[in-house]
Amino acid sequence: MYNYIKDYPRPQLLRSQWENLNGTWDFAFDDAGTGISEGWHNGFKPQYQITVPFTYETKMSGIGDPNPHSGVWYSRTFTAVKNDKRLMLHFEGSDWHTRVFVNGQFAGEHKGGYARFSFDITEWVKDGQNQLTVYVTDSFSRSQPRGKQRWKKENFGCWYVQTTGIWKTVWIEYVPTARIDRLKLTPDVQHKSVHIDAEICGAEVGTLRAKASFEGITVGEIRVPVKMGKASAELGLENLEASEWGVRMWSPESPDLYDLEISFYPSGEETAVDCVNSYFGLREISIHDGKILLNGAELYQRLILDQGYWPDSHLTPPSEQALIEDIDKILALGYNGLRKHQKTEDERFLYWCDRKGVLVWSEFPATYRFDDEAVENMTTEWMEIVRQNYNHPSIITWTPFNESWGVSEIARDPMQQHFTQAIYYMTKALDPMRPVICNDGWRHTISDIITLHDYAEDAEEFLNWYLNHSRDMLENHVPFSIDKRNFAFANGFTYRGQPIIISEFGGIAFTGDDSGWGYGNKVATKEDFIRRFDAITTAIKQLPYCCGYCYTQVTDVQQEVNGLMTPDRQFKIEPEIIAKINLK
Repeated sequence: MYNYIKDYPRPQLLRSQWENLNGTWDFAFDDAGTGISEGWHNGFKPQYQITVPFTYETKMSGIGDPNPHSGVWYSRTFTAVKNDKRLMLHFEGSDWHTRVFVNGQFAGEHKGGYARFSFDITEWVKDGQNQLTVYVTDSFSRSQPRGKQRWKKENFGCWYVQTTGIWKTVWIEYVPTARIDRLKLTPDVQHKSVHIDAEICGAEVGTLRAKASFEGITVGEIRVPVKMGKASAELGLENLEASEWGVRMWSPESPDLYDLEISFYPSGEETAVDCVNSYFGLREISIHDGKILLNGAELYQRLILDQGYWPDSHLTPPSEQALIEDIDKILALGYNGLRKHQKTEDERFLYWCDRKGVLVWSEFPATYRFDDEAVENMTTEWMEIVRQNYNHPSIITWTPFNESWGVSEIARDPMQQHFTQAIYYMTKALDPMRPVICNDGWRHTISDIITLHDYAEDAEEFLNWYLNHSRDMLENHVPFSIDKRNFAFANGFTYRGQPIIISEFGGIAFTGDDSGWGYGNKVATKEDFIRRFDAITTAIKQLPYCCGYCYTQVTDVQQEVNGLMTPDRQFKIEPEIIAKINLK
């Protein structure tokens, strides 16, 4: 059985010998940017103690300063043992330009706020105590992938307090010199198999052994040669002992997962030098005749927009249990999936979505300027994220662009249109099996699903418009929304029979006072909320050409008060009432 370890940061490639470096670190601001020249990487006088992985802007960090600071320093000691293994240092997420020093020696750097990055620090560690120092610079640049982080000193609209520095887990791991470095797992429903691509670090040749099992019963095993540090295997899974149907499929109703054990044997060796545990789901996402199919059956998606913010920790989940509770509450509301909005979530969240059968749209945090720097930043980090999270069966859609953010002139600018097309095809080159949505909300260029954002209040007016103007909307003759603002396609692009989803709607503000904002008029009572939620949700379901919807949103976030829950995850409306409307 898959040996999941609580709080383990990388559940798709699990080893047992690791140490979590979260906790208390020394911390200092460096707004003048003089730390490097003054030798802070060799040691600095701390201004604060900070609790990693919470950023200084948050209450849980122990600092709670929302003001922007362009440079921050972290430092702590850790104990290492020098042996025949390599020591890897992993950062699950640090925003934005991170430079790492071990015992005063430069160990590596990474630009980007959302993807995992790692360094082999073996050469710089010694037996016993070691000093780890991290320098992170950030800015209000709109060419950086920001997501919902503000680029002004105060919050505005639906943009919130910035995230600076380490905001996900930092950990170390002992690994063999010759080791399994990466796995790419592609389910093949038609052939009842999984395709395994493995990358080996530290050895050019050898043998890779893969063994798949389901609930302890071995369903497939294979050995394949490693050549030039790479190996590929097609592992059959059909086994009547594990399932009377031969294989077990992953779906929201039955999120069955196979366990996978991968071992590497150097050339001529009979003993494995490295063994990792992983898992996968056998499932297929396809599009046919304007419908989205999961394992060959029509899939109606009841999604909810999830920004993954907490009042005291912002983008960082306060605990793994908090992630699980969010998923359970989303399911209790009658949704079968979520759109993780403008954030690459902690990978443990994806693990629990895999386990619990929650559909996930994986979205990229937007830039807000179109220039060469933004193009490079987004392309690099988006490719990192797609590769990092490829194996999760819960992810069924990639969404690299949202509402023309970062491509504000996409309607008529060929360069911006080309950029979205390039990202689409690059994503397809890495992952041909999942749909890709370019410019979720409106003004699509090339896109596997046509997604529309409409925050109409009046359900009857909404339904009449979408029933009577669907052909003209899809031919780009009239706006798709009743406020007459947005067209479905960028100039020069047309509808080609894709599925259609209302991927943002609702956003009903309900707080019982005048604070915050939502879409349209606030409702005053619970009864008013239920009537409006029921009416607009039911209207979408009555659109014969619509394959699903995504309601805004899970919780209130700072000044935005249109969640089905408060920021501290208290239901505003009894979940069974919302679930009944979603499921009827």
